Amino acid sequence: MKQNGAGLSEAVAAQTLLNTLRHPVVMIDEDGFMVHANAEAEDFFRSGATILARSRLSDFVPFGSPLVALVEQVRAQRVAMNEYRVDISSPRLGSERMVDIHAAPVSELPGAVALLLQERSMADKIDRQMVHRGAARSVSGLAAMLAHEIKNPLAGIRGAAQLLEHAVTDEDRALTRLITEETDRIVALVDRMEVFSDERPVERAPINIHLVLDHVKAAARNGFARKIAFVEEYDPSLPPVWANRDQLVQVFLNLVKNAAEAIGDREDGEIRLTTAFRPGIRLSVPGSPDRVALPLEFCVYDNGPGIPEDMRPIIFDPFVTSKQNGSGLGLALVAKIVGAHGGVIECESSGQRGTVFRILMPAWREARGDALLTGEQEIQT
Repeated sequence: MKQNGAGLSEAVAAQTLLNTLRHPVVMIDEDGFMVHANAEAEDFFRSGATILARSRLSDFVPFGSPLVALVEQVRAQRVAMNEYRVDISSPRLGSERMVDIHAAPVSELPGAVALLLQERSMADKIDRQMVHRGAARSVSGLAAMLAHEIKNPLAGIRGAAQLLEHAVTDEDRALTRLITEETDRIVALVDRMEVFSDERPVERAPINIHLVLDHVKAAARNGFARKIAFVEEYDPSLPPVWANRDQLVQVFLNLVKNAAEAIGDREDGEIRLTTAFRPGIRLSVPGSPDRVALPLEFCVYDNGPGIPEDMRPIIFDPFVTSKQNGSGLGLALVAKIVGAHGGVIECESSGQRGTVFRILMPAWREARGDALLTGEQEIQT
């Protein structure tokens, strides 16, 4: 077998080159088996190369998938073809798996087709993040109006109800108390909305995310999640996150509380917290002249029943909730805080595997004294 100048065989050099690509690459033989795969493809298909080599592409994608049809077309016509925004979601691959497909015949191997898959999910989710920020700004304007036009009259109504309470019968006193309680509830809702109108720059510092998660876990175990098991999968070498500690605590408390409420009384209820370093995209964010990388990934998983499919695209919009007495502001506030940090939040959910909220954030680099600026794909927001 030939060797290159560095002493690597051609096969090893080729595999090394493929493994440097940040997109899944597989080769499909004439029988449909995925005989070769790079490291990114193993992660994408959630299987090792040995298992993939014994599996057909059709084992992973939905029946009648355009991906399989494209491979057949490339094989028949012996020309390279592309297809964009193809949904290949399946029980094995997960939901919201939107990809661009680049397929080409392998001239040396009749019937073989090489595939490169480029996930669209991150770009699409960044677009949605911009929509979430726009919705948050709408809530900001509404909150400012409500604070002026509603809170003052409510204070008068509450005061009048308190005065009436001393002059009415015991039977009517329950009604005056109801008026007081309901006005207090409306004021509390307006106060929560006013948080959205705070547009001051976020005060940030290098934060150890594991200390934040430990704090959130301790609070949850002593309160709303005392009967739920926690699993931690942390990267101990993770650099600090460039963030505001109190706001991070608020974000993860909201996410863990939602996870606990989704699990409910399940005896096997489990919340999994994970951290990882994943070189990713770079974004232009407000308040920074540079593109900021988002290499830090923090996830909150639960094994609850999942989020209804019709709610998933709008889960971060204000006033969207599946809870009977929920305000629908918790996840909207989470999205606002993450966005104010220049980060991205996404949600994946299915009835079989529960729900995961994934946050990508910038890291701190002490030598520069600012956000870490490494990434591979740049997207202007």
